[in-house]
Amino acid sequence: MTPNAPKPDRRALTKDIEAPPPRIRGRLAALSLIPPLPRIVYSSVDSLLDWIAGRPNPERIPLMTRARLSRRAGWVALASAALFALLAVWVVRAPLHLLPGDTGLHRWSVEHRPAAAAAAARALTDTGTGLIPYALLLLAGLYAGRTTRQRAWTAAALMLCLGAGQALRYAVMTLIARARPPVEDWAAHASGWSFPSGHTTTAAMTAGLLVAALLLRADRPPSRTAVALILLWGAAVGLTRVYLGVHWFTDVIGGWLFATAWLSLLACVYLRRTDDRPTGDPHPADE
Repeated sequence: MTPNAPKPDRRALTKDIEAPPPRIRGRLAALSLIPPLPRIVYSSVDSLLDWIAGRPNPERIPLMTRARLSRRAGWVALASAALFALLAVWVVRAPLHLLPGDTGLHRWSVEHRPAAAAAAARALTDTGTGLIPYALLLLAGLYAGRTTRQRAWTAAALMLCLGAGQALRYAVMTLIARARPPVEDWAAHASGWSFPSGHTTTAAMTAGLLVAALLLRADRPPSRTAVALILLWGAAVGLTRVYLGVHWFTDVIGGWLFATAWLSLLACVYLRRTDDRPTGDPHPADE
């Protein structure tokens, strides 16, 4: 720019810029009231739901990139791990290792457990352990891949992620060594220490990996109904552990936090190792 060149008129540069639509203004106003970390979670989930529903929002510019999603997944992993660590320390230091609500919820479950409800809870809780989660991930991997090699690699990767998470949970459980509720209150078989709940953690990790496999199938976005049913199953398995009297409620909360931290860490690593493209376009660029 020459010394005698006129300065640009800012009003002329901005007069054609329209105000954001009312829906966007409402979201921005809502986000301004949310603390930074929950805001990251809210915005990430909001973007993910738009993508899952198959309606990428053209008003959200720039689109969420994989690099930004990776950073947000990292923050969620860090927050979940910190909350899990605080809960674990609270459990270890609490008298009798019981936290507020544990005894009351356990007593209510024991007193409101008819035979039919207990049988249904046992049937549901059995889907969160053993070979069933691995069979589900095997099928999900076969669904997500397009070629035989992709199907094999995806299925193996999903099962490896679950197995590694289970091994890490077992190590943490052994270190904390929290006792289970009294054996006479059990309505299902259980073994090992109590915190965090193994069924809860396995079901939650499996549910997250199943949703990830659906998202990897790039030819069409998964339906909200399918995602909701998967997540509902993952949460329900954890609640059955309290209802059957084999876990304290804080064991279940610990399992959910552990699974969230592990899945978010996996998502962060995966997104960093893949190419950077907008999430609104799940198809990779043709080469």
